[in-house]
Amino acid sequence: VQLQASGGGAVQAGGSLRLSCTSSGHTLSTYCMGWFRQAPGKEREFVAAISWRGTNKYSADSVQGRFTISRDNTKDTVYLQMNNLKPDDTAVYYCAASNPPRTGLLSIFLRESDRYVYWGQGTQVTVSS
Repeated sequence: VQLQASGGGAVQAGGSLRLSCTSSGHTLSTYCMGWFRQAPGKEREFVAAISWRGTNKYSADSVQGRFTISRDNTKDTVYLQMNNLKPDDTAVYYCAASNPPRTGLLSIFLRESDRYVYWGQGTQVTVSS
């Protein structure tokens, strides 16, 4: 599975961006999907995740109320709508695909980066003050 993240850019604080993650040659509906980010000098951190059909969504405390994850399985695309962006949101954003057990506790499982098996190349988001 090859994932492509796009939609990053440079915005001012308070602005919005929508990231997209698509797959080439493979349906994403069989995977839970997540977004992670990594700022310079920092470890990669969880941002948001979504279950197979979009029924369950999870997000980091730092982005709750500002970022929304969604998916359109008819288009094999996952989105991250980012509103009210802050300079601390500056990072490279990665989308990733996970195939967790159906009986697992998704809210915990999907927050861990090592639970993801496929990763996109990342898209840069820069927020200026």
